[in-house]
Amino acid sequence: MSKCVVAAFYKFVTIESPQLFRDDLFQFMNDNEIRGTVLVATEGLNGTISGSREHVDSLFGYLRADSRFSDLEHKESYTDDCPFLRTKVRLKKEIVTLGVEGVDPNLIVGSYVNPKDWNALIAREDVILVDTRNDYEYQIGSFKNALNPDTTSFREFPAFVESNLDPIKTKKVAMFCTGGIRCEKATSYMKMQGFEEVFHLKGGILKYLEEVDATESMWEGECFVFDDRVSVDHDLSRGEYDLCHACRMPISAEEKRSELYVLGESCPYCSENHSEEDRARHRERQRQIELAKHRGEQHIGSNLAEVRELRRSEKLAEKERQRNSQKA
Repeated sequence: MSKCVVAAFYKFVTIESPQLFRDDLFQFMNDNEIRGTVLVATEGLNGTISGSREHVDSLFGYLRADSRFSDLEHKESYTDDCPFLRTKVRLKKEIVTLGVEGVDPNLIVGSYVNPKDWNALIAREDVILVDTRNDYEYQIGSFKNALNPDTTSFREFPAFVESNLDPIKTKKVAMFCTGGIRCEKATSYMKMQGFEEVFHLKGGILKYLEEVDATESMWEGECFVFDDRVSVDHDLSRGEYDLCHACRMPISAEEKRSELYVLGESCPYCSENHSEEDRARHRERQRQIELAKHRGEQHIGSNLAEVRELRRSEKLAEKERQRNSQKA
């Protein structure tokens, strides 16, 4: 059996003293060798962590001893090597950033749908199925016939709704995401916009893959995850995708056969975007990764969970450069 447990969890619940909660949680995780990142805000908490069976169980025992988290649910998968090297508990304004004031799933939210009931719902002709994840996640895998909002960050989701969905014409909307948190907040936003019948997959894709047999599944492809596994298959085992360490996009085996792919330096998504200075920096990073492997260590820069914000900031910077070049 794999020696490392990877657990994803979240809960929208009011935390009146997030700083104090953050400090106590960090101390517990650090003392119990639990690695990963947890976000804490007044609206709740959201995290993905890893550790031994004993230590992960101790964390959920600690959290559920607090009445606010007594019903906290989590999703688990297993791997031979723990994907996280550090313990981080961060204070945030939102545990998943939508960027719209007043959206609070603690006050208003759509209807939860259990994984076993999901297929029947999304097979209905009067239901519009929307993937609330970003485009690079959608491209790896999604539910059959799901709409792709073509977003690079969750902040862009409200603009997609405004341009493509009408609360008067659109009667039923079903939404999903990796672990349930983005689609849950999305339903809160849409209810505020006047959409009446809004549904979301409880526990997200990961819970669906855990509970629904592959022979009955309506999931197609693999599921992107924010750790060094990059993706998981229907059995929640490590998938076939790797990560381009230059642009941090998931890449398939076929894409790695492209002449534009250079290990650690570039891939078909980013080959034309790097200067020689960038490439030299990427080559040095890859050299450090290989040296770490040779020593039997994990290169600390390979932690995918820590690059979500970096990917978003890089894309925003690129858009800003394009705007500036058009003005020139």
